[in-house]
Amino acid sequence: MLENNHTIHLTLNGESRAFTVEPRETLLHVLRERAHLTGAKKGCDLGECDACTVIMDGRAVNSCCVFAIEADGSTVETIEGIGTADEPHPLQRAFIDAGAIQCGYCTPGMIMAAKALLDRDPHPTREEIHAAMSGNLCRCTGYTRSRRPSSRPPGSLNSTRTERGHSSDGAASFRHCQPRHAAS
Repeated sequence: MLENNHTIHLTLNGESRAFTVEPRETLLHVLRERAHLTGAKKGCDLGECDACTVIMDGRAVNSCCVFAIEADGSTVETIEGIGTADEPHPLQRAFIDAGAIQCGYCTPGMIMAAKALLDRDPHPTREEIHAAMSGNLCRCTGYTRSRRPSSRPPGSLNSTRTERGHSSDGAASFRHCQPRHAAS
């Protein structure tokens, strides 16, 4: 089906990138399989677990619920774009210091959701932290430690309100991904 493919252009972690994508290909697939950025994880593939959270145009989104063609012209930020092993982003350091990292599978999604919140509001309330991170599922840490870094003084943290999708049937169409939290 090459005649149905589309070329999309993204600013991905600060770099201009182009990808040829199929109509039903997700942003998550493009990030992992084409850009070789594997920080966003394929957990449920339904928008329920938030392991695939990235920041797109200033909002935290479930990349499994975004068709790649919908991201054309967007700015996308992944966990790989916010710090390095030698120089972690202050939020990554805060997660480490709070003991909020266990197996690490869900951690990139949590950090990106927290970053989106803190970019929008450097001093969120407990309720705002809970709402922004309520979709992030973790089997290892519990949730107290993973929410603690979001309540610390922001330093150089930045982004916008989280918008999440969810699904009841896992259909191939992603129209079922509806916002779980109101956008600001």
